[in-house]
Amino acid sequence: MSDSTSEEQGVLTLFALVSEALARSSWALLAEDRQLGQSVVDGDRAIDDLTARVETSIWERIERDRPEWDQLRSAVGILLILPELERSADLAEHIAQRALTDIGTVMTPVSRGIVQRMSDVTLSMWTHAATAYSEHTAQGVELDEADEELDVLHERLTNEVATGAMAPAVAAQVTLLARFYERLGDHAVNLARRIESLLGPKAALP
Repeated sequence: MSDSTSEEQGVLTLFALVSEALARSSWALLAEDRQLGQSVVDGDRAIDDLTARVETSIWERIERDRPEWDQLRSAVGILLILPELERSADLAEHIAQRALTDIGTVMTPVSRGIVQRMSDVTLSMWTHAATAYSEHTAQGVELDEADEELDVLHERLTNEVATGAMAPAVAAQVTLLARFYERLGDHAVNLARRIESLLGPKAALP
């Protein structure tokens, strides 16, 4: 297996790991599953390690092979993708950390429903972003529409917090959760745009 193929497989694995972490952290939060939440927190190190290995491999390949423009552009594109993946994994970990404090048990029913929908939309966005990378296709339109829904849900959750139905400490954590999901959606959109830029006439994924 060539280095470039191994790097692409590494990125595909990172997409899968981040999506899984997002799904598991949301389930842990809403199902009051501390053990599952802790497994997401513990698994973040593996994502960091894989990200570092892929990044190191790309830099070593650039230095060793002095690739032509097309290959260099693709390699740099992946280097720009990696931080988005790593930061998104951190956001999933932040959600899982809230599961460890049982925030899901004291949220209002309305806020729980909105968080569930935000999770579903965000996970769908990540599926589209992963598809864009694995199939070398543009997914921008689908992601932009989902991002708009996520913004609406964020506003609804903020309004629910503003009703004062939850204790201030709980409301503060729910506000953070809304921000975490919104940022996860933003990262999915950013990734799709970076991937689309690699599909131009002078670019090809390695």
